[in-house]
Amino acid sequence: MVKVTFVCVGKLKESYLREACAEYLKRLSRFCRAEVKELPERASPKEEAEEILRACRGTVIALAVEGRARSSERFAAEMKSLIDRGEEITFVIGSSCGLDGRVKAAAGDLLSFSEMTFPHQLMRVILLEQVYRAFMINAGAEYHK
Repeated sequence: MVKVTFVCVGKLKESYLREACAEYLKRLSRFCRAEVKELPERASPKEEAEEILRACRGTVIALAVEGRARSSERFAAEMKSLIDRGEEITFVIGSSCGLDGRVKAAAGDLLSFSEMTFPHQLMRVILLEQVYRAFMINAGAEYHK
């Protein structure tokens, strides 16, 4: 079973966001070994970079506004390709200060959900849902419409 790690800078402060993440992690357990690694926020992305890089394994996909946007179907196909190759996958969500250039350079892919700015805490829920959606698409399940 593939391992998918979500490296996230900062804690989820709101209980409803923690509950949403817990629900998607539970759903993901059917398809993968999913783990969230919460890292503390530091004064700058440069100070966060080393700890982020130490937490990354396998194929690294960092969320960045300048990354490449894609449809849910395309994202699912890319996930399937990585999984079929037996790749461990790490997603990275930086702090509200963004990601240091070293983290972006180390990532195999930069993923953008939109040109808009989202709260980093909410982005964790959105990412978990989209990864779950990708697994459901690849399973041919009814979830995706």
